[in-house]
Amino acid sequence: MNEELSASARKVQQALDALEMHVSVVELPDSTRTAKEAAQAVGCEVGQIVKSIVMMGNVSHRPVMVIASGPNRINESKIGELIGEPIQKADAEFVRIHTGYAIGGVPPVGLASQIITFVDEDLLKFKTVWAAAGTPHAVFAFDPQELPRLTGGNVISIK
Repeated sequence: MNEELSASARKVQQALDALEMHVSVVELPDSTRTAKEAAQAVGCEVGQIVKSIVMMGNVSHRPVMVIASGPNRINESKIGELIGEPIQKADAEFVRIHTGYAIGGVPPVGLASQIITFVDEDLLKFKTVWAAAGTPHAVFAFDPQELPRLTGGNVISIK
């Protein structure tokens, strides 16, 4: 494990190692906070960027994560139907409490709690995708076919 990684990035690397993923977290000088910034930083298409978006049930206040392809917008009504209640985007404090990470660096693995997860089917079109790794400067590349196993998420059309 790379001891030069920040504490949050190290935590993601440990989660990846525990899941027997043979990938390495890297920290970059450029921001990867947005899908566009991340694609520019790693030199890939925006569609290859994994966005981990945390939503919240309006009634239950339970967290829901949507793992989306960079350019795609989430159909909140569709996700609400799937979980049986309307949803809304979660605020920064809610995201940190339930994932253990700040918005802009939320990885799809190594979360602080179990979260209902949906995986955007568009990500599976690529050979390699890039996900946040705990900070707005840390990422890791991997085969998107691993997403259902890594996250326990259901693959759906999020649009």
